[in-house]
Amino acid sequence: MRTTLRDLQRMKDQGERIAMITAYDYPSARLADRAGAAMLLVGDSLGMVVHGHSTTLPVTLDDMVRHSAAVVRGAEQALVVGDLPFLTYASDAEAVASARRLMQEAGVQAVKLEGGAPVASSVRRLTELGVPVMGHLGFTPQAQHQLGLRVQGKDAAGARRLLEDALLLEASGAFAVVLELVPAPLAEAVTRRLRIPTIGIGAGAGCDGQVQVWHDLLGLDDGKTPRHAKRYADIGAAIGTALKAYVGDVRAGAFPTAAQSSTMEEAELAAALGEVH
Repeated sequence: MRTTLRDLQRMKDQGERIAMITAYDYPSARLADRAGAAMLLVGDSLGMVVHGHSTTLPVTLDDMVRHSAAVVRGAEQALVVGDLPFLTYASDAEAVASARRLMQEAGVQAVKLEGGAPVASSVRRLTELGVPVMGHLGFTPQAQHQLGLRVQGKDAAGARRLLEDALLLEASGAFAVVLELVPAPLAEAVTRRLRIPTIGIGAGAGCDGQVQVWHDLLGLDDGKTPRHAKRYADIGAAIGTALKAYVGDVRAGAFPTAAQSSTMEEAELAAALGEVH
């Protein structure tokens, strides 16, 4: 049975930690879903880890729809959240149109957008229309040219602004808020103040849950694991070893063998070749 917003709220209320993982395609969604993740995030981070861009900004709504649809097909139990890409929610009307595509065409159960006060009206309008919305504060990748890749809210003014934005998102109807690259004490304080769940990434252990990028968890990050991530396996190295072995076998004529080949009756082959001649 698929995770619901009520389930997530119950988990916060009962102190049960919420595990969230990014997924970008059908096989990753199946694996993460079977692992018991409560939520899967189809993040616009796919622009970097899947498409090879240096930022998330080139990601289009078409990209998000395509990847999100594959993830939804692979997830049977996890609640699937799809990111609204850069400048696809610059107004309430655009936010509604973008969310419509992600929910109707891709089948996600919720959408995520970045920012506080500037997007509050869009969050309010979407939730009025029945769209579950997850907020995202702290370091917001779509604004990285303004913010820089660094921890947010380290001074009193910035911390206060982040707390106010979190409370505003909650009041506007958001069902949860991602806190990215936020000092752990601040993230814990925000978590205590909010009724809705907080999902941390680089925000310490005081949040109600955590989200991590698929590639960082599994060692598919080309050796560039962020400080806030923990590598649980080195799948990238294992894949590299396997592919080198395959290439070596092909070059040496060791693959394929009879075990990977099929045969046919000699008479049938002779007849076929005779017809050719």
